[in-house]
Amino acid sequence: MTHALDVVTIGRCSVDLYGQQIGSRLEDIATFAKSVGGCPANIAIGTARLGLKSALITRVGAEQMGGFVREQLAREGVETRGVAVDPERLTALVLLAVEDEGVSPMIFYRSDCADMALSEADVSEELVASARAVVVTGTHFSRESTAEAQRKAIRIAKANGGKVVFDVDYRPNLWGLAGHAAGFERYVKSDAVSQKLMAILPDCDLVVGTEEEMMIAGGIDDPLAALKAIRAVSGATLVLKRGAMGCIVFDGPIASLDDGIAGRGFPIEVFNVLGAGDAFMSGLLAGWLRGLSHGECATMANACGAFAVSRLLCSPEYPTEAELDAFLAKSEVTRRLREDAELNHIHWATTRRPAPDRLMALACDHRSQIEEIADAAGVPRTHIEDFKLLTVEAAARVAGGRPGFGMLLDSIYGRKALYRAAHHKFWIGRPVEQPGSRPLDFDHLPDLGSHLVEWPVDHVVKCLCFYHPDDSADLKARQERELLRLADAARTVGRELLVEIIAGKHGALDDDTVASVVQRVYDLGIRPDWWKLEPQRDARAWRRIEAVIAREDPYCRGIVLLGLDAPAAELEAAFRAVAAVPMVKGFAVGRTIFADAARRWFTGAIDDEAAIADMAARFAALVDAWQGAGAAPVAA
Repeated sequence: MTHALDVVTIGRCSVDLYGQQIGSRLEDIATFAKSVGGCPANIAIGTARLGLKSALITRVGAEQMGGFVREQLAREGVETRGVAVDPERLTALVLLAVEDEGVSPMIFYRSDCADMALSEADVSEELVASARAVVVTGTHFSRESTAEAQRKAIRIAKANGGKVVFDVDYRPNLWGLAGHAAGFERYVKSDAVSQKLMAILPDCDLVVGTEEEMMIAGGIDDPLAALKAIRAVSGATLVLKRGAMGCIVFDGPIASLDDGIAGRGFPIEVFNVLGAGDAFMSGLLAGWLRGLSHGECATMANACGAFAVSRLLCSPEYPTEAELDAFLAKSEVTRRLREDAELNHIHWATTRRPAPDRLMALACDHRSQIEEIADAAGVPRTHIEDFKLLTVEAAARVAGGRPGFGMLLDSIYGRKALYRAAHHKFWIGRPVEQPGSRPLDFDHLPDLGSHLVEWPVDHVVKCLCFYHPDDSADLKARQERELLRLADAARTVGRELLVEIIAGKHGALDDDTVASVVQRVYDLGIRPDWWKLEPQRDARAWRRIEAVIAREDPYCRGIVLLGLDAPAAELEAAFRAVAAVPMVKGFAVGRTIFADAARRWFTGAIDDEAAIADMAARFAALVDAWQGAGAAPVAA
């Protein structure tokens, strides 16, 4: 039969809170990074990133952590119809730390948690039957109700021609065999556990586990003997995970550990072992379900495991298909994999949150210009905060809830406006530069990273740099140093970066001017997610800019046009000039829209409603001009 899904995973699903202080005891951790965790959830995400159509069957709580899990799964492309919301129980939590190489203490908060209340009723026959394979996991055989749910999934899969995959996933303390402080404990012998797991093996097509997990599944404290015991009851393909030694795949009789098929290994530095098995399983399934050879499957699995052990978190660190392809194509692998700039960029660009394909933004991140207007009107600068709230309302009236609209707002006078803009789901960019600074300096942010971490994760860091190819060597060096600081801070805290370049204010513009500046930024190793550029003289200049970006970073979001307080007619002409430049995705215009309303509002010549109406009309006219110039109109 035809299957709509490749794989359905069942079982554990938690929110992982990873300590960010590396080499620290869990007792001393000060800050945590949040991610989706739990073996089946990790595998669902890992396989989705590798191009499989995956789904997860589990339960989460009816609270914010459950909401985070469901939203993140959806962002990753995981089918969430099987994720039930439990109104009585909380989403499971796990606290983790990297204390030493290979030592990661963890605490499971799983007392009466949502995923352990999974029942047969939560297992949709339609969902499981639509998948080529179902993945069941060890922990959910530790309770009868969850075991019944997994057994039901096995029956449905086998009845509909699906494969059964068993990830032994043995956590002794989740079977009640170790204390709360022993979350990292890998093996505790238990005949009762072995009996339960042994009963599952005859129905399996693929069984995956570490040496300890194969011993608990086989009921024998010796890896080879345990594998033979498993083979006696199951004809499944067996995959033995051996950590840094890679893995061995066994089909047929097993005489020794050397009988199996091994894939290519990857000698990399081990940073954190947690979640490596789930990444391994994701790579294995991606190859196995595509019919690749055992050696190719093992290589993909080993590579995915290498990514996981070289980085801090679990599912957020798993590779995407593009990233894995780039890694496997390398002739030499960087031992400290998390410092491979090329792979890190591919990872960032292929896992960041979605962005609009077209962007029409009202820019009101101006500070010095609006200060001048307020000062000229003789009103306190505190009024600027209120005016920026009006710009949000104007933008919202034009957007009407449609996607593809955004705003640029600052942190100095725009904090209230930022809160308001969040309600309209705008794309948001926020400046960090000192207004008008040349050389570039940062606005009240001597330590960028510690400030950017306070920003919402979807806010884009925007930086304006006045840079011309004819600038002095000293000026260039100072500006480039600051841009490098900024790029490092943005990537470290996981925020997108928009670099705005204005060259025409400090020198002549020809066909190569801005293209050469863009090239220089790339030569520094900076890859902005967005560019904001001034209108160019002709199509040749745009073609050269576009060629640089396409060559240096095919993952770039694109370019937005800036306004420079130009009259609306000039901007409309600029829009027409870029209609045939696919890299230009929209505009971010400010003073052309708000300057006149601001002058009249601050002097009291117009009230709030009149100011909003005036700005909305100007913004709407530019939106119409942009779409009339050839851009695809936004959907209702």
